[in-house]
Amino acid sequence: FNSSTMAILLLVALLPNLLILGVQSIGVCYGRNGNNLPSPQDVINLYKDNGITNLRIYDPNPEVLNALRGSNVEIILDIPNYNLQALTDPNAATNWVHTNIINYFPSVKIKYIAAGNEVSPGFPQTAQFAPFILPAMHNVQRALAAYGVQNQIKVSTVMYSGVLTNTYPPWNAIFRDDLKGFIVPIVQFLAQNDSPLLANIYPYFAYRGDPAHVALPYALFTQPGADPGSGYHNLFDAMLDAQYYALEKADGNNIEIVVAESGWPSDGGFGASMENARTYYINLNNHVKLGGGTPHKPGKVIETYLFAMFDENLKEGDETEKHYGVFYPNKAKKYNINFQ
Repeated sequence: FNSSTMAILLLVALLPNLLILGVQSIGVCYGRNGNNLPSPQDVINLYKDNGITNLRIYDPNPEVLNALRGSNVEIILDIPNYNLQALTDPNAATNWVHTNIINYFPSVKIKYIAAGNEVSPGFPQTAQFAPFILPAMHNVQRALAAYGVQNQIKVSTVMYSGVLTNTYPPWNAIFRDDLKGFIVPIVQFLAQNDSPLLANIYPYFAYRGDPAHVALPYALFTQPGADPGSGYHNLFDAMLDAQYYALEKADGNNIEIVVAESGWPSDGGFGASMENARTYYINLNNHVKLGGGTPHKPGKVIETYLFAMFDENLKEGDETEKHYGVFYPNKAKKYNINFQ
């Protein structure tokens, strides 16, 4: 029993921890609102070829899910807002889970189900769906439990920064009073089921909305010093920690936050340029991969999904919405992001 044997045994003992340290924390959202995009199989191959091991899709598209079979790509699967009302019926929820989850899992590594995206009574575009969120979450959770997969697949919903107020400095952040009746029961659900909160974090919109007070370098991770009022070095951390502080004040102390979208457009509006977008995506990727966490959650890996895989020429809304891709539709890299 010599020193070499001892070293090997020590390495074997440490291996699980070393593997945990190597957890891939950067994913990319796969939006499909374009008429010039590659086939789903080609897209999944592009994820694999670039070492992207996490993906978010916005509806249970069978062609995409079949392309994911047998891959190591873990996914967030959205229930689109327009499907939420139907899933307030428990039987419909069970059928949805069977068709879109059980038919694919575990060959497809479904990690989270996102019941709705940016639904809030305070957001006019999605307010109509707000009454359906919690019943749909409960019904999908019960269906997962009936199939015995509730510990492997977690049910959540996707919030956005507009549900907060008093966000500067971040430790003052709380959920808006007029939304607490909507949000607190969701927080309770997440806590009871050991589910994370999914949150879309966009420094771009904070900068665009108030460029007089939000410095571009602070939003792009390039500010040399700390913000004097908060001590934060970048806006992404400040926005993420604001969500954590608000959660804690709503008795969600142990709930993790997954950044379900974050990105910067390369064209189409104020502050949208190739240079700014390149700087944001590369710096965000590096920031997350360093594993340093945020000032409020130091050392905590920030599971983050870049928005989005491709520029989507059919995306509706603001012109910038068409210009968030990190790849071109011809599969060429738009920016030199090292995902591995």
